[in-house]
Amino acid sequence: MNTVKRLKGLNLPPWQKKSLPSLIKEYSPALILAALLGTSLDLYFVEKKMYMFPIRPYPEVLSFNIAFTFAGLPILVLVYLIMMKKVTKWGKVGIILFLSLLMPIFERFSELFGLFEHSREWKHIYSFFGYLVFLSVIFLFYRLTNKEH
Repeated sequence: MNTVKRLKGLNLPPWQKKSLPSLIKEYSPALILAALLGTSLDLYFVEKKMYMFPIRPYPEVLSFNIAFTFAGLPILVLVYLIMMKKVTKWGKVGIILFLSLLMPIFERFSELFGLFEHSREWKHIYSFFGYLVFLSVIFLFYRLTNKEH
């Protein structure tokens, strides 16, 4: 009973549900940019033979993994942007650093499962810095396209 009285005294704003069109308007520019950047980078690095995707949909047509670029990456970026909205400035820095450190680990697991291969010249530190820049650009673009949020 005391807990209920304490909670009533907090004057928290009601949780607001957003409509689907407003969610699409808020997130789709950043998700489209993420997919386009991911595709461009994959095409570039595959062409330079820095890495390749041995198992991918439509291998006779596409040299990159369209499933990851157009489905997996946007879903991961959506979760990332939702997390970024909920934390402080230092929390944002922490999330970007943490995810950038995690990506080389995920790449290594992808290699073990045969989904991804790097050339001998590739260093996983490239992935760390690449995702550091990628995630920062995506979040800055999200903020730019959502100044009212």
